[in-house]
Amino acid sequence: MADDPRRPLRSMTVRFIHASDLHIDSPLIGLDRYPGAPAGELRSATRAALANLVDLAIAEKADFLVLAGDLYDGDWTDFNTGLYFRIQMARLRDAGVPVFVVKGNHDAESQITRTLTAPDNVVEFPSSHAHTHTLPHLGVALHGRSFRDRATVDDLAAEYPDAIPGMLNVGLLHTSLDGRPYHDPYAPTRLDVLRRKGYDYWALGHVHAREVICERPRVVYSGNPQGRHARETGAKGCELVEWDGKKLSAQPVALDAVRWAQLSIAADAMDGISAFQQHAIDRLAGLARDAGERLVAVRVSITGSGALHRLESSQPGRMESELRAMASEVPGARLWIEKVACDLRPDYDRARLAAGPDAIGELLRLIDRAAADETELAAIGRRALEDLHARLPSELKSGADPLRLLDADVLRMLLPAAEATLIARLLDGNMPA
Repeated sequence: MADDPRRPLRSMTVRFIHASDLHIDSPLIGLDRYPGAPAGELRSATRAALANLVDLAIAEKADFLVLAGDLYDGDWTDFNTGLYFRIQMARLRDAGVPVFVVKGNHDAESQITRTLTAPDNVVEFPSSHAHTHTLPHLGVALHGRSFRDRATVDDLAAEYPDAIPGMLNVGLLHTSLDGRPYHDPYAPTRLDVLRRKGYDYWALGHVHAREVICERPRVVYSGNPQGRHARETGAKGCELVEWDGKKLSAQPVALDAVRWAQLSIAADAMDGISAFQQHAIDRLAGLARDAGERLVAVRVSITGSGALHRLESSQPGRMESELRAMASEVPGARLWIEKVACDLRPDYDRARLAAGPDAIGELLRLIDRAAADETELAAIGRRALEDLHARLPSELKSGADPLRLLDADVLRMLLPAAEATLIARLLDGNMPA
């Protein structure tokens, strides 16, 4: 174990890097739906993160690199994915850095059908059994086992060998441990199983968020080097680990080329568009500062009630347009607004307005009747949408209205947005700047 007084001290410091879940060339589906999206930069981000990892290993003169599974996102569409990985590994070979790899669920032996011969500095652990590679000149023993099949549900760690006395023992394992949100329960195991092996460091893969499970021994998910979508936010990278013969020290190092972020804006206290603009530009500038020179992909959620609700209702899409404009005005920043979700609520007393004798009251009563009466709702929908429906290509309206434009449930879902727009205009949606 780390800090074991019985272990002989070494005069040489061992430095290694732990990374996992590279998902090289992971497909970013749906980018074509976003006009102006930096699609090329987003699609090449996983490659850029791998290049950054190799740069780090060379700059830090790492003694070795461990990769804890899911180098790829599944079977290659062509050989270019494998070729890029090979080129990067050859850079490490030329720098004298060996690489030790276990396969995970996405790059299990049964998943990858194309192959390229890896440089001789890349050592892959077998899938048939747990195996140990020793580096006697460093006093290091590495233990691991690859996935043969994607859905590996056995506790692979239970079969790992015990630690070799007097050496730094590192275990490579692709696992869900005892379960992690958004991750399939592959190669499940428990912390006490890992502890019983007597290793100093467990390099885990499969979970994309960095997490230090335990310090003695050090059990760590490094997370993936590059976030792939809006749920994988914040800095992404690897672990840089040092062993001085007595204790371990480690630090995370960011490698991501594109950083994903989520921004929540509460609009309740904002009395106009100027307040919103200033708030948005300050928050976006903060994200840009944290990311350095990276491109930041931002998903924004706007909630609350008040003046912004009236503005968005009278001018649908105004908030998103304002945000995109603000993103372009942050000095020196590289920001892309990936998506804007508005969940703004009205600040008027609907019940009081609905009881009124004026046009607004009559409109709200009509909406309530339509929501409760499927026949009336369908009639309103036909009057409003049948012209649009008639213009659709035949393949889009074949069968029983596949787009469901005239479906009562769909129309009922559209009523609140239609109501908000109409009421905002009737109440005069203009608001102070």
